[in-house]
Amino acid sequence: QEQLVESGGGSVQAGGSLRLSCVASGYIHSSYCMGWFRQAPGQEREGVAAIDSDGNPNYADSVNGRFTISEDNAKNTLYLQMNSLKPEDTAMYYCAVGVCPTTVVPDVVNWGQGTQVTVSS
Repeated sequence: QEQLVESGGGSVQAGGSLRLSCVASGYIHSSYCMGWFRQAPGQEREGVAAIDSDGNPNYADSVNGRFTISEDNAKNTLYLQMNSLKPEDTAMYYCAVGVCPTTVVPDVVNWGQGTQVTVSS
């Protein structure tokens, strides 16, 4: 099974930016998609952004226009560029592989360990 390792989380002020990275090791079936999820304390894990094998992105309404998902297949790396961050974006962010479109938790077959993002007002 592939291993997913996230990095890039941290603490920023509202309006700031962060870029998350997820390096995937091992084979990822071509029929799978990859995505980013987040979970705030006391909240359910939710899909943030996903990308299909053709590079087409899918975003949650709450982040559309502020976040950009991308991938570098040569580096087996998935990215999430997060701009105009808001305090409500504070959460643990997880990289995921799953059945396309990989936008909801039941789609996911494998998770990374997560990276914390904290946005202060």
